[in-house]
Amino acid sequence: MTPRRTFLKSIAATLAVPSLPSLQAATAAKAAAPTRMAFIYIPNGVNLDLWRPSGSGKDYTMSKTLEPLAGLRDHFSVLRGLDHDKAEANGDGAGDHARANASFLTGCQARKTAGADIAVGESVDQIAARQIGHQTRLPSLELSTDPARSSGNCDSGYSCAYQFNLSWINETTPAPAERDPRLVFEKMFGSGNEKEDARRRGYRKSILDFVMADAKRLQSRLGSTDRGKMEEYLTAVRDVEKRIENAEKFRVEIPEDKRPNGVPDGYGEHIRVMFDLMHLAFQTDTTRVSSFLLAHDGSNRTFPEVGVHSAHHQLSHHRSDPQILESIGKIDRFYVDQLAYFLTKMRDTPDGDSGGSLLDHSMIVYGGGIADGNRHNHDDLPVLLAGKGGGTLKPGRVIEAPQGTPMTNLYLSLLDRMGAKARRIGDSTGTFEKV
Repeated sequence: MTPRRTFLKSIAATLAVPSLPSLQAATAAKAAAPTRMAFIYIPNGVNLDLWRPSGSGKDYTMSKTLEPLAGLRDHFSVLRGLDHDKAEANGDGAGDHARANASFLTGCQARKTAGADIAVGESVDQIAARQIGHQTRLPSLELSTDPARSSGNCDSGYSCAYQFNLSWINETTPAPAERDPRLVFEKMFGSGNEKEDARRRGYRKSILDFVMADAKRLQSRLGSTDRGKMEEYLTAVRDVEKRIENAEKFRVEIPEDKRPNGVPDGYGEHIRVMFDLMHLAFQTDTTRVSSFLLAHDGSNRTFPEVGVHSAHHQLSHHRSDPQILESIGKIDRFYVDQLAYFLTKMRDTPDGDSGGSLLDHSMIVYGGGIADGNRHNHDDLPVLLAGKGGGTLKPGRVIEAPQGTPMTNLYLSLLDRMGAKARRIGDSTGTFEKV
């Protein structure tokens, strides 16, 4: 039996790997799979009539927007009645998009300023990272498809820092998200030796080229099941890296702030590569906490992929126009399609030797800080909760929260399932145990 420390010495310093039973001591009991937690943000509200399913509990009818998730029905719940009161003006005037982003994971009222004196609150993912992040290579992983912004006036006197960051290390310090898949990949799988990484980049060699010899030697000592797992894992890593390299290979040289190297041309492909990286991060236990800002609130992105050529934010002020609402529904479904891709991949990935899948051992919140973009309301938000949380969640339902329930009550409940503790998050009033 190969001691795990031997394996770590030879390969894991360069490449994080999934759990393999052959590397565990013969007398070791099956290790319980860790619980992962992720937050995925959608901007500008949704077409609520197309989003909301009819019925409640398990006997509900899937809505048109959520149809791409039909095959995953037993793996997620639709949550109703959760609010973010601190995204409301509460005397601060305009700026709903900035407040929607700033409060989504913090439950705190953002200080209205376009200067350097920003203040909001510690976000739920960073509370978890602070307590359990030492158990993994990365305490947390922050992803986005938007360029980073941390200053300037973005929304009615609110700093851009609020709109372009979901995660906050503390009330004045955001945890910036990365949009370039190449840089995310380097962060996750680089050797940690800058000279070695620079040499590899200079020769444009794959990270796997440096560890393949070790991997092959190791495979000869693994059991047949684990050899298959290792091969599948290396293939998955290679696939992600090749997709990133292809995006760079055909890149036209233009200013970095316009199109950073490694970012795919297509928005859907960009989202999916980032989801692949989040999946790999969870599969390899590189981190157990992640957030993904699909786009900042107020985003004016267009969606030619689904025939919508008007800007999203402008469309969100729909004034009940049926044609505009139809376009919003197409955008909403586009995002749900990407989510379905990610959740399917998580469901279909066995999680070590503990039984169950990555999705079974995860808790994934998907939603936004605005319900109806025309009203800019922050109550009864569009929220899904996917995964089984290691058996602590009961998906497959529409779950109604009591009127006025803060979203942060849900977060307290998820933290508890992660083994992280918090007496309060922002405006929380207690836990939400109906999940």
